[in-house]
Amino acid sequence: MPGARGCDSSVPFYHTGVSEILVLSLTARLRVAAAIVLIALLTLCLAWELWLAPLRPGGSFLALKALPLAPPLSGILRGRRYTYQWSSMLVLAYFAEGVMRAWGDAGLSRQLALVEMALSVAFFAAAVSFARLTRAAA
Repeated sequence: MPGARGCDSSVPFYHTGVSEILVLSLTARLRVAAAIVLIALLTLCLAWELWLAPLRPGGSFLALKALPLAPPLSGILRGRRYTYQWSSMLVLAYFAEGVMRAWGDAGLSRQLALVEMALSVAFFAAAVSFARLTRAAA
């Protein structure tokens, strides 16, 4: 029955008894977690380069690194599986930047890099888990 589960109909759902409720609640929690973490990562990237610890006083053009995080936000909020798949690969670039800046920077910038790494890993885990739980049966 389309729409019977009270969730986005683009997300596959398998009727297997009691586990239906568990899978539904887990996918819903993963969607919320991924959206929150993605918004937090986008906010961190902007705040880091504009106010908290910019490379140059007054901000830097490195704040533009937040732009690639904006397009997947719509698909993440709508629960589109394909967006979860490709954005999980995109976020690895932010993890790599966090590693490099945690290694090379000092002070507040190093701490922000560690937060960026943690948010990247959290988003990656939520996105991959969501994509795995919503895949079609093989």
